[in-house]
Amino acid sequence: MDVLTDLLHRARARTALVRQLIQRPPWSITYADAPALTVMATLGGHASIRLEDSGTAPVRLAAGDIALVTGTGQYTIADNPDTPHQVTVRGGRKYLPSGEQTAGHPNLAPRTYGDGRPGATTMLRAAYELHGDVSDRLLALLPPLAVVPAGPRTETTLDLLAAEVSRDEPGQDAVLNRLLDLVLVLALRAWCAESATPPAWYRALDDPAIGEALRLLHTEPARRWTVAELATTIGLSRAAFAARFTTLVGEPPLTYLTGWRMTLAADLLRDTEKTVAAVARETGYTDPFAFSVAFKRAHGLSPTTWRRRAR
Repeated sequence: MDVLTDLLHRARARTALVRQLIQRPPWSITYADAPALTVMATLGGHASIRLEDSGTAPVRLAAGDIALVTGTGQYTIADNPDTPHQVTVRGGRKYLPSGEQTAGHPNLAPRTYGDGRPGATTMLRAAYELHGDVSDRLLALLPPLAVVPAGPRTETTLDLLAAEVSRDEPGQDAVLNRLLDLVLVLALRAWCAESATPPAWYRALDDPAIGEALRLLHTEPARRWTVAELATTIGLSRAAFAARFTTLVGEPPLTYLTGWRMTLAADLLRDTEKTVAAVARETGYTDPFAFSVAFKRAHGLSPTTWRRRAR
């Protein structure tokens, strides 16, 4: 299992609320309680997006551009940065600047809202509710706002997603979620490939030997790996492998493995009723005491205390 697939799977980035907005200028919408990850795409026309209270300038979105917003702060999308505030979405409800609740945009289809008249901007918005410590690693890939320019690899998928969101047919949620997952993965790939500061492990995936080592660690995190065994498996000497891994990933192989195990352990303790001993075994520790020491070193609390506070 490659690192990005593992992160997406374990963060449970698989179910999202997808909506299409068709709105003619001037328009402005502020989302007050954003989820951990929002994916937006401009299908037609143009828009701007601004992170409130961030001190950064609004960013223009052209047709085909994809915006990834992380964090739970407010952000505003509008036809133009200068358009006055019109409506705030909070708790799934729409409010006017006066505080009065409003019905908001007309419902044009089961998942499509707006006026649909000529000259309108069409946008897709999907809100992902991510989960656990693994999601923090996934979100660490991105800045608060990442914009991926339109390109041939995303264009076809966005067209399919736009066509599907306007329908109401059996199995549609499954289709939408899979198409959206594809958009998300393509956007993450494009961002990491073009970013001046991608995560070290992402750059390391371009190295065949170290990329394979990362795949092995994520496929079998509980296995009692040694540096020598990893080196032999990928065909390098122990010293050459350790040096190359540390240079590319930014930390030694077993330090990386321990950090990943502690991330998995935190989510297992939060989300399951497994005993500390069972979690220890599932994350590669035969001795619960050794596991507890490693966990406290990583998280600052014993597994039992951490579980109690996390729930």
